[in-house]
Amino acid sequence: MASVAPLLLGVAPFGIVAGAAVVDAGFHLPENAGFSMVIFAGAAQLAAIDLLKQDAPAVVAILTVLVINARHIMYSAALAPSFAARTMRERLAAAYVMTDQAFAVTISRRQADPSYQPWLAFYFGGALTLWTVWQIMTSIGVLVGDNVPDSVPLEFAIPLTFMALLVPSVVDRPTLTAAATGAAVATAAAPLPWNLGMLLGSAAGIAAGVVHSLRRNP
Repeated sequence: MASVAPLLLGVAPFGIVAGAAVVDAGFHLPENAGFSMVIFAGAAQLAAIDLLKQDAPAVVAILTVLVINARHIMYSAALAPSFAARTMRERLAAAYVMTDQAFAVTISRRQADPSYQPWLAFYFGGALTLWTVWQIMTSIGVLVGDNVPDSVPLEFAIPLTFMALLVPSVVDRPTLTAAATGAAVATAAAPLPWNLGMLLGSAAGIAAGVVHSLRRNP
């Protein structure tokens, strides 16, 4: 729980933004609960809400959520060794509460202390804290989001949250190369539909980081 506490400073206003977007799209508290509990992914929720607001077919919104959250496949692969001995029920529960923040703090702890053993407790301690805060803050966003003054830049919490995850992970030249390449490709590909730019940026960043690392350690 303590490991994700600093990240909550960004997650909380992010949740309010997501909740306010639900109201702006013409939905209410029950629909917000569905978005937050079923999708449980800030960027994907905002994208789905925006599409539904524009009367896009539900299947388009669902596919968009799947595309945006495809990065979780990479997260799961990275954490798989730590959960290999766990039951299917435990692994499915871990997959449900997977977020960028939960992955970041868990993988950072594993890299810092490979001998650490209680991965399940550590992971769920952070992941369930994030889940709980997200449910609360999106509900608050539904209730008071429209009353937040425009001068309060809640939207700034979204990039701030991801910057808080990115900066500590850039520890050497391969990770710097990965971050810079991913950012450049994602920015250049931003006009692509369905947030494909983010996926291309992720793939390019990973490839660049791996190539740089292999060149350093042939």
